[in-house]
Order: sequence, then structure tokens, then C-alpha cells
Amino acid sequence: MTKSHVIALHCSGGNARQWRALSQTLGRRVWAPDFIGSRATGHWGGEHPFTLADEAAPVISMLDALSAPVHLVGHSYGGAVALKVACARPAQVASLALYEPTPLHVLKAAGPDAQTVLAGVAAISAEIDRAVLAGDHRTAARAMVEYWNEPGAWAAMREDVQADMIRYVPKACLDFRAVVSERTPLAAYRHLRCPALVMQGEHAHEAAQVATRQIGRALRFASLRTVFGAGHMGPLTHAETVTAMLAEFIRRQDGDDMAQGDMEQGDMEQGDMEQAVEQCADGALDRAA
Repeated sequence: MTKSHVIALHCSGGNARQWRALSQTLGRRVWAPDFIGSRATGHWGGEHPFTLADEAAPVISMLDALSAPVHLVGHSYGGAVALKVACARPAQVASLALYEPTPLHVLKAAGPDAQTVLAGVAAISAEIDRAVLAGDHRTAARAMVEYWNEPGAWAAMREDVQADMIRYVPKACLDFRAVVSERTPLAAYRHLRCPALVMQGEHAHEAAQVATRQIGRALRFASLRTVFGAGHMGPLTHAETVTAMLAEFIRRQDGDDMAQGDMEQGDMEQGDMEQAVEQCADGALDRAA
């Protein structure tokens, strides 16, 4: 039986390790590429102004190399990239599962009240830009973390996680600009006909709340779920709950009654395809650099 594939996209400053629990819970391979700027991929090459399309290109290459429909999973910035990919390849997307996606350009169509939120996004983006330009990457990374979470969130992070964020934060400047300046109209998401799960933490940041609400309304076949007790980093802080919700949704779309052993055997038989998919994604990253 041919199974749909799963591609999961991490948040800005995160990495593919974010989705290990989802792979284990599903009992199958989850394709989890690292974004540009991650330790595994290196920084943006700078040949032209960075856009969301540049981030989406390697993921689209993966989709094109796979032989079955794909469930797209995305958290925060990864959710914005997932939406870009889905609009580029709608026929190849079996479902969308998004946790607080941040295509912040949709705030522009959210009415007068959202303009205050958009101004706040512009302010934090400018603050991070100034710190990066001054070479103070630690201050920039702390500002980004505490914007999406709460004061004290930076101090609560492990030192190695802080170090990863400090290394990544110059790319975060590009991420903010990409999601705010994205030109895909909100109406384009209404043409996506796949089932969608749109998740939000109980304590979501206001910008994430508005963007999530806009996307939830625009997607025609979406269900909106709240993760109680969670904030913007719910897939990490409430990993067990979020992973279970994602896995249930994906299995339901697949009508999944296949035994785990059967899925693992099928994955092993796809070794040649896995190599081809990884080569496609690497090629797209090389072109971006």
C-alpha cells in the first residue's frame, strides 16, 4: 500500500530535531529539512533579496521527488513556508497541519485592530536588525525569543540552545522580512482543498493569534484546535500533546490501519528514493547559496 509522506518544517532558529518525536509516534520516516541559516545548511548566499520562495524551493524539490502525496507540517515560520509550498504544489499536498503559522503579511488584511499588531512586528524586527548590525547577536537573539514567548524565556533556555539561536539570528532578520513582505494574497489560501489542522497555544502571542485566525478562516477545510497551557513554542514545551494531535490528524487522513512493522518495511524499501529526495533538496540549497 502506498502511503503519503510527511514533511515537517521547524520554526525560525530551530532544526530538524524538533520532529523526532513525531517520527517515533507515527512509526515512519518524517522528512524534516533544515532551513537556510541552520547549522546543517549554512547562511543565505546573498545573491538577491531573500524571499519566502527561496526557503520553500528545497521543500518543493523534495515534494517533486516523492512518489506520493505529502502531509505538510509546520511550526511558526515553518508554517508560513508550508503554506508557500502548498500554494506552489496544491495537487501534491494531502493535508496541512500548522502550529501558529506566521505568514505575517496576512495581518495587513485583518482590519484596523491588526495594524497595531503589525506595528509591533515592525518594531521588534527593527530592534533585532539594529542589534545584528551592531554585532550584538546575543541581544538580538534574546529579543526574538522573548517577543514570541515572555520575559525570562531566554534565561530559561539551555546554553547550547542559546548558542544555536545566537548563530542563527542574522537569518531571523531575513525571516521576519520574508513573512511580512510575502505577496501571496489571503484569497489564494482559500483555493487549497486539502484538509487542514490549525493549532494555537492557549497563551499565543497576539501576532500569532491574528495570523492563525486569518489562516484558519481562509483554509476551506480547516479545523482549529487550542493546546491548553501552551504558548508559541508548544511543539517543544508541550511536545507530547502536540505530537499526539499531529499524529492523530495524519493517521486519520491516511485511514491508517497499517501495522508499524509494515510501515517500517516500506520505508526500508525506499532507500533509493530517499537518496534521490535528499539530492534534490541539496541541489536546491546549492542554487540558493
